[in-house]
Amino acid sequence: MSRTASDTPSRSIAGSTAARPRATRQRAAVAGILQRTTEFRSAQQIHAALEAEGTKVGLATVYRNLTALADSGQVDQVRSADGEILYRSCERVGHHHHIVCRGCGHAEEVAGDELEAWIERVSAAAGFTQMEHVAEFFGLCRDCSARAEGDPA
Repeated sequence: MSRTASDTPSRSIAGSTAARPRATRQRAAVAGILQRTTEFRSAQQIHAALEAEGTKVGLATVYRNLTALADSGQVDQVRSADGEILYRSCERVGHHHHIVCRGCGHAEEVAGDELEAWIERVSAAAGFTQMEHVAEFFGLCRDCSARAEGDPA
């Protein structure tokens, strides 16, 4: 059976239950940016935010730290429609889903119970077991939709 967000406890980057990568000044800076935003961000956006704060960290170092944080379960990552990996600090561990705004990166966690049940039914009907899946949902949030239609948000 697939695990859902409701099956798992909450956590933060600082209090992750997963094995943490080695603490460095650069990793703390990257984690700090992620803790201060609710949006999914690209490595380039995180790098630009660090530079704007006066933190000198190379883009390759940002990528390495994001990979380590994601591998340890301390941040979530999704792949955008154009293939770019986006990152965000998330309060839930384990398998769960997000709906992400293509315009601003705002994200909401979504209950996946119906999706998980559908996957179980389809896989069982096809004779598959031990299913895994990736489901990423992208659209425009209310504010970005209003701006796209010419209405002030």
